[in-house]
Amino acid sequence: MASASVKDVAALAQVSVGTVSNVLNRPEIVAPETVERVMSAMHKLSYVRNEAARQLRLGHSQALGLITLSGGNPFFTDLTTAAEDAAAEAGYSVIVGNSNDRRDREAGYLGLFEELRVRGVLLSPVGDPAARLRQLRERGIAAVLVDRVSSDDSFSSVSVDDVAGGALAAAHLIGSGRSRLAFVGGPLQIRQVSDRLAGARGEAAKHPGVTLEVVPVEALTVHEGRRAGEALVRRPPARRPDAVFAANDLVAVGLLQGLFINGRLAIPEDIALVGYDDIMFASASVVPLTSVRQPSQLIGRTGVEILIEESQNPALEPRHVLYQPQLVVRASSSASDRDAVTRVAH
Repeated sequence: MASASVKDVAALAQVSVGTVSNVLNRPEIVAPETVERVMSAMHKLSYVRNEAARQLRLGHSQALGLITLSGGNPFFTDLTTAAEDAAAEAGYSVIVGNSNDRRDREAGYLGLFEELRVRGVLLSPVGDPAARLRQLRERGIAAVLVDRVSSDDSFSSVSVDDVAGGALAAAHLIGSGRSRLAFVGGPLQIRQVSDRLAGARGEAAKHPGVTLEVVPVEALTVHEGRRAGEALVRRPPARRPDAVFAANDLVAVGLLQGLFINGRLAIPEDIALVGYDDIMFASASVVPLTSVRQPSQLIGRTGVEILIEESQNPALEPRHVLYQPQLVVRASSSASDRDAVTRVAH
């Protein structure tokens, strides 16, 4: 059976094709009883809007694109959920892609979103996508960076001060009496990772006698964290750090497995541990994890709000929203802090 057309709906509802179009696109200008009659006809005929044709007429869709760095990281799951909620409240949908820290996949999704004529793109980039985003902007597709700032401030961004977050983590570890710090994270080309390391290094440099070594990993995953933890366990005790700052909580959970479960080291007595993001698993891990908290849901919601505004008014100047991180202290870094205590960065 052929699909019902707008003409079929108009005939059954006894209105013009133009009225059906208004009900679909501008129902506020149609009398309520007419809207009800047209909607009833659509239901009876099982009418489905031809979205592709509508996009061709309008030049864009009511969809937004979102590309995250890692679909397996609960931080991005929370960010995505909040972005979808904010978009739905404004009448938009969100198409989600995961680059998995790969430039080619990121480029593929950007190309797909351009073909789909999305209204705008939220992006947590692998590298510096400014040139590609400028091409999208020339085609009427707005772009906002999330969890990152633009290298040249030409695109709006919503992020957290990761340098301050790294400094918070290092200051807490040093303040608890630790002096041999290690930073476990990577790839270091990821801006968030390098910023967190820079903050920790800057704080360590303020304290004579404190050292900070970098233990690189290939990805920000539990597996890579466990591998790094097992490597630290194999070192002689005198060559082990007495504190570890992990670039994110997934790496920190892996470190707990490698150090505490497999290596039988006491946490925090032998090695204190701090993660980053404060994902759901941080407080529920075998040793509750101290972490630097990012407002993931607020980042996602704010990013969508700015993106919709810029898609409707391309002349707006770029905005840069920078949230401050919080340190949430738990048992992995302080034996006396068995209950979580939140400390806010100023």
